[in-house]
Amino acid sequence: MSVNRTELVAAVAERSSLTKTQADAALSALQEVLVDSLGKGEAVKVTGLLSVERVERAARTGRNPRTGEEIQIPAGYGVKISAGSALKKAVAK
Repeated sequence: MSVNRTELVAAVAERSSLTKTQADAALSALQEVLVDSLGKGEAVKVTGLLSVERVERAARTGRNPRTGEEIQIPAGYGVKISAGSALKKAVAK
């Protein structure tokens, strides 16, 4: 089971006394801040909840699953998300 964006917006609106439109705008703003910050190489940390950072991936050799042919995968970036203490406690229950 998972929560989609519409359900998340409704839950945030209910718990924060915001309208759904305001909650959706806040969620969109959070998304923009994450994308902009990670794009610049800056980590985003919400104490107790999570931290998100951009990590470098080294160039490596891979294999085409259809042909078995070796291919070179260029270096790039990925995203690392770490759970904070409050999130870890919630999951442990």
